[in-house]
Amino acid sequence: MVRDICEVFCFDEKKVAAVKGQMDKIEGVEQLFKALSDATRLKIAYALTLEKELCVCDVVPIIDATVATASHHLRVLRDMGIAKHRKEGKLVFYSLGYV
Repeated sequence: MVRDICEVFCFDEKKVAAVKGQMDKIEGVEQLFKALSDATRLKIAYALTLEKELCVCDVVPIIDATVATASHHLRVLRDMGIAKHRKEGKLVFYSLGYV
């Protein structure tokens, strides 16, 4: 049987130091993956890449959901910093971007 682990432990100090020094660049990325791990939120985010801005009412038929469900998922995306919103009268519009 072939073992897929090193038989001795040794590492390249330069490579490790260089890579380890870059780890802070991915801080917060797990939130993006968490937000997009839900199929509905992924669909909404994709829709927002296709259209610069969508009203909550536009999102409802796109994801085949209720206003409450669409609003919930949009709010999660907003709270996670993936989407931003603006209110125009009685309508709320969402777009991608950091708030």
